[in-house]
Amino acid sequence: MNHPKPLLIIFTRNPELGRCKTRLAATVGDETALNIYKFLLDHTKNMTKGLNMAKWVYYSDNIWENDIWDTSIYEKKVQSGKDLGERMSNAFKDGFNAGHEKIVIIGSDMYDLSENDLLEAFQILDHHGYVIGPAIDGGYYLLGMKVLNPSLFKDKTWGTDTVLKATLQDLHNENYSLLAPKNDIDYFEDIKDIEIFQTFLKN
Repeated sequence: MNHPKPLLIIFTRNPELGRCKTRLAATVGDETALNIYKFLLDHTKNMTKGLNMAKWVYYSDNIWENDIWDTSIYEKKVQSGKDLGERMSNAFKDGFNAGHEKIVIIGSDMYDLSENDLLEAFQILDHHGYVIGPAIDGGYYLLGMKVLNPSLFKDKTWGTDTVLKATLQDLHNENYSLLAPKNDIDYFEDIKDIEIFQTFLKN
């Protein structure tokens, strides 16, 4: 019997001027924010392309042909739902309906995330029902599970520092494990001391 490959879901925003990293753009301007976001997308692609698993890229608005996501490696889809929770829930549902047994979702703005972190997340799912990567700002940068749990996507104030706590409350009777906390990139403060970003900030 063929065991279905694990599935990595990557949520991205279409990299358009003035439409991505808006909180960062408030400080550095739209163009610099867009360049930084494109750099982060590239980083996400580079650390995921070699993974031996199914990979789906979910665009925020519409699918772009001939962009950095090679269709021989990534299957392209569009997010659906009225808020982030519904969009993630629908993506997990699609994955489980397609027969995948271990699914992990990430965003595309994590400079701290590595291929090894993703491999560790899938290994955790061998022995746990859930895996979460806590973000330092009180959200999470990674979520993985083996069975769809709709409660994780309801009654959350997305984009705030309460998301992780509320999610862990939903899981208090479940078998879950946490990865190391990491910093996602939303604000100027998140990048101003990281050397690789200095080239973008020299205007």
